[in-house]
Amino acid sequence: MQVRKMDKNKTSERNIMTASQTISSPGYTIAYNPATGEEIGQVANTDMSTVPAMIESARQAQKIWEQRTFAQRAKAIRRMRDYIVEHAEDLAEVVSKSNGKTLTDALGTEVLPCTLACDWYARHAEKVLKEKKIPIDSVLFFNKKSVMQRKALGVVGIISPWNYPLSIPFGEIIMGLMAGNAIMLKVAAATPLVGQAISRIVEAGNLPKGLFQQVVGSGGSVSEAFLENGIDKIFFTGSVGVGQQLMEQAAKTLTPLSLELGGNDPMIVLDDADLERATNGAAWAGFQNAGQSCGGVERVYVHETVYDQFVAMLAEKTKSLRHGQDTSHQVDIGAVTTRGQLNTVEQHVEEALQKGARIVAQSRPVGSQNGFFHPATLMVDTTEDMLLVRDETFGPVIPVMKFSHIEEAIELANKSHLALTSSVWTKDVKRGRAIAEALESGVTTINDHLYTHGLSEMPWGGWKHSGLGRTHGPEGLLEMTHAKAINWDILPAKRNLWWYPFNENSYKALLNAQRFAYPRDKQDFVKSALGLTPYLVGKMFTKWKVK
Repeated sequence: MQVRKMDKNKTSERNIMTASQTISSPGYTIAYNPATGEEIGQVANTDMSTVPAMIESARQAQKIWEQRTFAQRAKAIRRMRDYIVEHAEDLAEVVSKSNGKTLTDALGTEVLPCTLACDWYARHAEKVLKEKKIPIDSVLFFNKKSVMQRKALGVVGIISPWNYPLSIPFGEIIMGLMAGNAIMLKVAAATPLVGQAISRIVEAGNLPKGLFQQVVGSGGSVSEAFLENGIDKIFFTGSVGVGQQLMEQAAKTLTPLSLELGGNDPMIVLDDADLERATNGAAWAGFQNAGQSCGGVERVYVHETVYDQFVAMLAEKTKSLRHGQDTSHQVDIGAVTTRGQLNTVEQHVEEALQKGARIVAQSRPVGSQNGFFHPATLMVDTTEDMLLVRDETFGPVIPVMKFSHIEEAIELANKSHLALTSSVWTKDVKRGRAIAEALESGVTTINDHLYTHGLSEMPWGGWKHSGLGRTHGPEGLLEMTHAKAINWDILPAKRNLWWYPFNENSYKALLNAQRFAYPRDKQDFVKSALGLTPYLVGKMFTKWKVK
């Protein structure tokens, strides 16, 4: 794909107003830095008429790749890991300029998890996906043996978001490759230069030609092209609405989907919590990536006995944070990635204020504020009917509410139609475990939040409208495969007990087989065994005599 670099000094009012939006010049998608409004590059759009040939090329390459051993695949993945380590700073800069997050944020939550993913899947994919024996449980099937195999899907489509434009798709790419698949990637239109960076990483693996390819264009046209041309599965990360549209499209071809559709994640702070750690964790998980984390803290429920102290401590920390363009590691929070998302955040805050909520603390601006910046904002007197609490805000805003009894907090936490992650904060881990088990979410952490996506070994995904399926860990690898069971006889039998021809003895033999497997007493066991054995030998190991 052709990439055109733009003049770094070319900044105008038009650029500021459209920063990081999808702009279609003839044949190109233009990328902007949301922190400055600066054009940073253009990437050539894919001619959708070429997608069938691209998928066919990927299918042919996949046949070669699937024959490679796990060790050979892992060797290619480790070459990618080495490239990431060597070019870590360049990759962090591309992510920061494309998405708006700080360089430290980009390095810690995007680049580092990619190296961890390469390492974990290279070492553990074979153990997860190798052939496994299925124990035969019943004596009635003594002559059978079974194994379970995991077969590559074929060509996998990955449609990825702009909030983690590197780590989300790359982890899925590595899972897919280690499982023996070819990959068709579509990155978010707001972050096309990160897609080019991913291509450079994958090129370091020296894969068969066509095994990994990218498609650049609007999400709807790309998903349609994937589905119309026989893609074997699509992994999508994005909004609930788009996920629903994709399910409707995929239903026509029965194409399987894995969907991660966001969260409205609660944090429950108990009366015995370490408030220093809890407020540190709330600030991190609520404001990190300018709040644009589907697994970040969206609402906080604090026990009434420690509520005031918690708010006071979190307010002090919020006021100490700095938001702005990251040029010399002197800011904590970067820009919101798109104008549309900034509008949503502002709308949620304004609606909450109109309904009686209060802002008790905000971060302070540093440097130029020409981009899509929103201060880290701590709010109180928020209620369940506010958009800020009811919906996914996806911005650097934390509403804090109090509760009296843990049952109340659990009920409020579970009230949302989204159920991706949650957290419980307490010094009593046993108590925390019990509460965690009652929370309706795909992931619950105790005394931490918003980090398990970086653990390659831990499955990621949610309940309710937060999506379908899992990525990461053993479950993520299994999602990249077909399950295939193989069964065979260990003795050269001519027929099974229940095969033709039937007669009265067939019926009696089946009755004896059942009583032999589940005898009422020892006498029943012996009697059924004696009745079954002659027929078993006579039918299974003799030819069918046709009269």
